[in-house]
Amino acid sequence: MKKILLAALSLFACIAFTACNEQKQEQAPKTVTVMIYSEYIDPAMLDDFEKKTGYKLQLELYEAQEEMIGKLQAAGTSQYDVVIASDVVIQQMVHLGLIAPIDTAKVPNRVNIAPQFMGQAYDPTNTYTIPYLWGTTGILFHGAKVNPDSVSYSMLFDATKTKGNFSLLEESRSMLSMALQALGFDANSVKQEEINKAVELILKAKKDKNFLGFDGSVGGKDKVLSKMDWAAIVFNGEAQAAIDEDSTLQFVIPMEGSFMWVDAMTLSSKAPNVEGAYAFMNYILDAKIGAQLAKYINYATPNKASLEVIDDEFKNNRVINPNEQEIKRMVFLADPGDAAKLFDEAWTIVKTR
Repeated sequence: MKKILLAALSLFACIAFTACNEQKQEQAPKTVTVMIYSEYIDPAMLDDFEKKTGYKLQLELYEAQEEMIGKLQAAGTSQYDVVIASDVVIQQMVHLGLIAPIDTAKVPNRVNIAPQFMGQAYDPTNTYTIPYLWGTTGILFHGAKVNPDSVSYSMLFDATKTKGNFSLLEESRSMLSMALQALGFDANSVKQEEINKAVELILKAKKDKNFLGFDGSVGGKDKVLSKMDWAAIVFNGEAQAAIDEDSTLQFVIPMEGSFMWVDAMTLSSKAPNVEGAYAFMNYILDAKIGAQLAKYINYATPNKASLEVIDDEFKNNRVINPNEQEIKRMVFLADPGDAAKLFDEAWTIVKTR
């Protein structure tokens, strides 16, 4: 009888201890871990997000898409809840099993997304992404004022026209696609011979005595600001931040073309805090928060509700919001499918020769 009683008491204690632990875990404040480009959120939002949702916000920073994917594969997707990723790598991340479908019912502010950011090639069924910000890629440089529609990639790729040190962009698909456009090819070309020519063009630029290397957009911007670089390929948000510090700087979309991009919020495939991830996505899509984010980061917002509260000066800024003529010479980069290996091989050659 004593043995039965002791066993019953032991079982009860075990159940009570487990229940108590589970209750403590439920009551403990949870963290939402977001993998994101550096300098890509207003720091004030970290405390604001916690006040409004109860979740602590932790950031894991990266500088280039290749670095981000490498971290996800090395550390595991269970380390992160939300991953901010550029449109060009979304399909690759789906194929690699790095991101999961989003339960859109858990993100009610999704109704604020502007129609032109729905049904895009990188996520045609709007299954995996919630747009964060969008922008362009061009050249930031020092020099006398010029017509922004007359600047060519030759200022970087032709040694007779470079006027000082310059940096190219440390992102494989982006940089190779710009080299394709500089040669008059389609930015989304998957033809081996055209990709080979793009590689040759970049290798030629590497031999220029003024070439200082490959940098992330933030690094390129900093080098131009410090006058270590005369020019660098950067994203337009970094360009605007630099121009805010030095109004003599210029940012252009080269006449041969460039590409538009969307950075999107995605759900890590093994996110430990799924509800927190949805809370973050919904928070970013709030009209006032979306406007605050766009103005702080200097990128255009895909949030149509935010556009109603952003001032006209911001909306009319050509660096942040390109005009119709510039948009016509830009494209979205498409998923290269099986041809992705061609770009991987090409970038290996670029970096090792």
